[in-house]
Amino acid sequence: MSHVITAPAPVAIPVAGGGTFPVRRIYCVGRNYAEHAQEMGHSGREPPFFFMKPADTLVPVADGETGAIDYPTLTANLHHEIELVVAIGTGGRDIAAADAARHIWGYAVGLDMTRRDLQNDMKKQGRPWEIGKAFEQGAPIGPLVAKAQTGELLQGAITLHVNGTLKQKGDLADLIWNVNETIEQLSKAWVLQPGDLIYTGTPAGVAAVVRGDVMEGAIAGLPSLKVAVK
Repeated sequence: MSHVITAPAPVAIPVAGGGTFPVRRIYCVGRNYAEHAQEMGHSGREPPFFFMKPADTLVPVADGETGAIDYPTLTANLHHEIELVVAIGTGGRDIAAADAARHIWGYAVGLDMTRRDLQNDMKKQGRPWEIGKAFEQGAPIGPLVAKAQTGELLQGAITLHVNGTLKQKGDLADLIWNVNETIEQLSKAWVLQPGDLIYTGTPAGVAAVVRGDVMEGAIAGLPSLKVAVK
């Protein structure tokens, strides 16, 4: 059966060393570093919670290049959130944490851009806050590196600089729910599939950016991600 409209282009991100990784869904983990949870008014090891971004919010940026995003509409408070992104290569449901690593294809550096004023307004009203998270160009991402090359990423520095000034700093070892535990919890609620991405949470220091700012995110062992705001 033929389509009655032109089909949208498939979404894929570059892989270090060549090729692309086709993307199915983007899952995001909220408040997964203790200091960030505290700066957002929460504390402790709360049960993990998740939200999604559409796959077409991704902005792939090649290694060594500077990507660009437009300052989005409706907001006056656009925040950066630097995150480790996990790419699923083998799907499943009810995946045990002890088995989770074998479901990981690779890793990348990502930015979960957030219209914080809109998100906060929705929170106050007890309404869903996709408008604060799931907007166009809201998920810049660097090249994906195969786990076969990096090994399992359990620790390592994660940082974000804006215009050369350090804004966010943490370590992957500080994740409240580590990657394997996150996969376990996530796969209880959804059937994970090859092509899924997981944005695993951001360390403390989230703050606003404006037009002209340049963000540079880094995670030990992965290509950095550099993005300008237009």
